[in-house]
Amino acid sequence: MQPFRIDIPQSDLDDLRERLARTRWPDEEPRGGWSYGVPLSYQKELAEYWGTRYDWRKHEARLNEYPQFTTEIGGENVHFLHVRSPEPDALPLLLIHGWPGSFVEFLEMIGPLTRPREYGRAPSEAFHLVIPSLPGYGFSGPTKQPGMDYKRIAGMFAVLMQRLGYERYAAQGGDWGSFISLEIGHKHPESVVGVHVNMLVTPPPENPKQLAKLKPKDREELEKMNYYAKEQSGYSVQQGTRPQTLSYALTDSPSGQLAWIIEKFYEWTDKKNLPEEAIDRDWLLTNISIYWLTATAGSSARLYYETMHMDGSPLPDENAAEQGPPIGVAVFPKDVSAPIRALAEEKYNIAHWTEFDRGGHFAAMEQPKLLAGDIVEFFSTLRGEKAD
Repeated sequence: MQPFRIDIPQSDLDDLRERLARTRWPDEEPRGGWSYGVPLSYQKELAEYWGTRYDWRKHEARLNEYPQFTTEIGGENVHFLHVRSPEPDALPLLLIHGWPGSFVEFLEMIGPLTRPREYGRAPSEAFHLVIPSLPGYGFSGPTKQPGMDYKRIAGMFAVLMQRLGYERYAAQGGDWGSFISLEIGHKHPESVVGVHVNMLVTPPPENPKQLAKLKPKDREELEKMNYYAKEQSGYSVQQGTRPQTLSYALTDSPSGQLAWIIEKFYEWTDKKNLPEEAIDRDWLLTNISIYWLTATAGSSARLYYETMHMDGSPLPDENAAEQGPPIGVAVFPKDVSAPIRALAEEKYNIAHWTEFDRGGHFAAMEQPKLLAGDIVEFFSTLRGEKAD
């Protein structure tokens, strides 16, 4: 393992500003608003801010306040933060992001989770945090091998925890982080005391009789899933089928990379009009800058392709409830869709379930206090127990 420090060459920052200033803009959308995608007026204003007023160096310094490392696992580079709590009996916790996120998502939760005394919590609620960048994402750099699906990444992160000397630990994630953490718990129940997720996929039942038994609220959530599949899943289809073709545009045009990601922060956050109502604009741009400055638009998209083309079903195994550790679920109302508890309990060992009245898909950035509190509450019941 090698210590790592972020130090983007000034030439790369100058190049970003020059490219943004030379953006070749399309015509205005006929209807206005977001129905066609990111509106031209908003995109122009945000790109201008990114190129002239956003201060990468300021945020780079903040990121470098935390100890970072890189290591090679299975021929792939893995970048991660390793923030140990001052409390010696802290529970190791693996925090895993998804797309289009990064390790930046979790920064506001580091203090409350590692130093609970400073936030009015008991020292027994402390965690040692391991926050990796997914292979192919950000400072982990582009992946080098085919077949890097989420299950393979789960195996790599289990190795990472072993290398750090953690024989017993917890896992948490949203988006891809949910899939990966659940897979780690399923494959390594002897090590994982529990898994907490803030996104859980519960596909609709194939049996019409089972579907008819669902509550009206649950059927509404199924309609929300249908809306996502019809209106919001184009990015997933493109990244899951032809990520390389997409990568040329996103790697060459910062405005293209900006629009590709900011659209999701608009659609999946708890806001009234604009994504920065839910998440600070500078932190949105820090997250997007990491994709641009590391040229990982294409390799991050490949995770969709590899998972779509993996052997077997990408969904959890049927016996996950019997073999996996206890599962805690945090449900935020403006997520892509909410899980249906009756269906979740058929597949998982659900031990904790919280439904919040605010927050969206990027809960760690939108509502860090709520998410951190739910993580603490769930694992407080599992500390001192051995996973079996």
